[in-house]
Order: sequence, then C-alpha cells, then structure tokens
Amino acid sequence: MVISTESAWEQVAEEFAREYQDAVVYGDRQQEVVLHDGALRLLMNGWVELPSGRLLSPDAVHHVDPVPEQEP
Repeated sequence: MVISTESAWEQVAEEFAREYQDAVVYGDRQQEVVLHDGALRLLMNGWVELPSGRLLSPDAVHHVDPVPEQEP
C-alpha cells in the first residue's frame, strides 16, 4: 500500500486559489483603509497571501478590488 505524505486538502486548495497581478485590499466599506495594493493570492479559505508571504486574515479584509488590465 502506498500512502502519500501530502494532504489531499492542500492539493484541492491550490487549485481554487486566485492570483491577481494588481488589486487593492480594503479593510473597510468606505474604501478609506487600504491594507495592500499590488499582486496577491486569494486563498480558498478567505485569507489573502501577499508576495512577501505575509497573510491577511479574512476578519481584517472587507473586500478585494482587482484592477482591470489596461489594453494598449
């Protein structure tokens, strides 16, 4: 019998993560508190992963606005 050392949950979670090259993360409804501006990964569990590896809690994030790509 072969048993994998990797969690099946981790494999599924990676497939559902969304990556944004440019987005703004707000901490409030009025869009006055900007928590991050730039590239990020939105994980399936609601956490936001920044390029530095830092994670923003779903409790701290009100919403994420992806910035539309500009066409030349």
